[in-house]
Amino acid sequence: MNLEAFILGCGGMMPLPYRHLTSVLLRREGELFLFDGGEGTQVSLRRLNLRWKKISAIFVSHTHADHVTGIPGLLMLSSQVDRDDPLYIYGPPRIAEYIETSRRVLDMYINYQIVVREIAEPGIVHQGDGFRIRAFFLRHTKPCLGYAMEEEGRPGVFHPEKAAALGVPRGPLWAKLQAGENVDGPEGTVHPRDVLGPPRSGRKFSFVTDSLAFSGIEAEVSGSDLFVCEGMFERDLEESAREKKHMTAEQAARIAAAAGGIRKLALIHYSPRYNEQNLKGLLEEAKRIFPETVLTRDRMVFPIDFID
Repeated sequence: MNLEAFILGCGGMMPLPYRHLTSVLLRREGELFLFDGGEGTQVSLRRLNLRWKKISAIFVSHTHADHVTGIPGLLMLSSQVDRDDPLYIYGPPRIAEYIETSRRVLDMYINYQIVVREIAEPGIVHQGDGFRIRAFFLRHTKPCLGYAMEEEGRPGVFHPEKAAALGVPRGPLWAKLQAGENVDGPEGTVHPRDVLGPPRSGRKFSFVTDSLAFSGIEAEVSGSDLFVCEGMFERDLEESAREKKHMTAEQAARIAAAAGGIRKLALIHYSPRYNEQNLKGLLEEAKRIFPETVLTRDRMVFPIDFID
C-alpha cells in the first residue's frame, strides 16, 4: 500500500513568487488527507496533477490566515465535480465559524456534505481501514494542533518453508495463516506464530507547525517515518521565535533527536526573510543535531516506505 506526502506549500506568513503557504497532502492509496491549506494550495494540486476531489479530510492546525486562506477556494472547487462522500474538516475552536462564515459571505455553491468537527481534547479524531489520525495540542498564540497518522501493525514475515515443513499445503491455508488464523495440519493445529516472524510496525507521519518547542511534542511524534515540522528561524533569532511562539530549525531537530525512531525530519513553514539561498543556514543548523533532515520545497514528494 503506497503512502506519500506532497508538500503543496512550505512558506509561512506571506506567499512568495517561489513559495506558497504551508500545506501538506498525504496520499494513502487512493485516499487523500490535507494538513493545513494556505494560499497556493490549489495551484500545487493542479501542478502535481493530484485528484483533489479524493480529499476525504482536512486537518487544520490553527486559524491564522497563512494556514487556512486556501481552503475556501478548495471547497468551491470541489463543487465542480460529483462527490458522494462527505468532506470532514477537523481543527481547533472557531474552525466551524470560519468555514460557515466563508460559505455565507462568499455565497458558495456546495453540493456535497461538509462535516466540521472542532477538537477540544487530544486523541484519535479520524480513522479508517488500518489507520488512525490523532490530534495533540501545541503552544502558539492561539489554539493550535499537531497531527499524527499512524497505521496499524502488520503481521510478521511469512516463512513458506516452515509451513511446508509442518505439512500445510500451498494455497488458501497459507493465506489464512498470514491473516492470523489457525489451520489444521497433519500433526495437529498450526498457529500463525509457527510460520510468521515477529510482528512489524505500520508507518507514521507527523505534522507540527506554529508552536514553541517543548518536550511534550517528542512523545507525540516518536517513531515517525516522516516528521514534518516548522523550522521558521535560525538559531540567532531564537528569542524572537520564543516571543512569537514559533521554533527554530535547530529546535525542531532537537525534538526529532529526542523523540526517537524518527527516520526523516522535513522542515517547513519558513519565514519570508529567507530566500532560496539563505535557507541553507536553517538546514545546516538542523543537520548538526539531526543529520536526517531535509528542507521542503513546494511540490516536493516524499514516499513513505515500510522499513521491512
